[in-house]
Parts: sequence; C-alpha cells; structure tokens
Amino acid sequence: QVQLVESGGGLVQAGGSLRLSCVASGRTVSTYAMGWFRQAPGADREFVAIISRTSATTYYADSVKGRFTISRDNAKNTVYLQMNSLTPEDTDVYFCARGRSPWRLATTKHTDYDVWGQGTQVTVSS
Repeated sequence: QVQLVESGGGLVQAGGSLRLSCVASGRTVSTYAMGWFRQAPGADREFVAIISRTSATTYYADSVKGRFTISRDNAKNTVYLQMNSLTPEDTDVYFCARGRSPWRLATTKHTDYDVWGQGTQVTVSS
C-alpha cells in the first residue's frame, strides 16, 4: 500500500515562491504518472500539473503555466512542484496524487487518480 505525504506549504507574500514535495512510501511510484491538484474550501478539486513516469511529458493548467514546474526524482520516490510568482489566487490546499493505472499518462480529471496525500496548505498574502 503506497502512501503520499506532501510538505513545503506555508505562508508567502505575493510574488514569492514555494517548493512542494510529495514523498511516496510503501511502494514505488516510478511506473505511475503523478499529479498535483489544489482545492479551496467548498470547491471542487482543481488540476494543477501532471508528470509522466519518465518525466518526458508534463502538462499544466492554464492558470499556472509559466509559473509552476512539476518534476520528479524516481530514485527518491518524490515528486515536486516549484511555484513561482505566486498570487493570492494560488491560495489553496495542494494535493499530490498517483495516476490510477501504471505505464500510462493520467488525465487532468481527479477521478483518474487513486492515491492521494493529505494535502499541504499554501497561503499567499497580498
């Protein structure tokens, strides 16, 4: 059974940066696409970014494109989300997730992911 634990969230001023980490334990996630999502209270979970198992393919939501970078280190069973030029609109709880099926790229739909972390809060002040 794989478990995902996010870290790196916090309070930052607008224009600042944060780097989120997601460490997988229990089993390797190297054969799975991994994604980041975010969610505000009372809102649906929103896709942020996805990375293929080999890092060959990445895809971003339009709202974060050019500011956020997803990466992974399969040797460390870890996925990262570098967030630059943060705005108050980026304030949310951020979750990492494992794609439902190995060896293929997952979609941007949260239903295509089967293992989720507990989330890490990101707050951007104006």
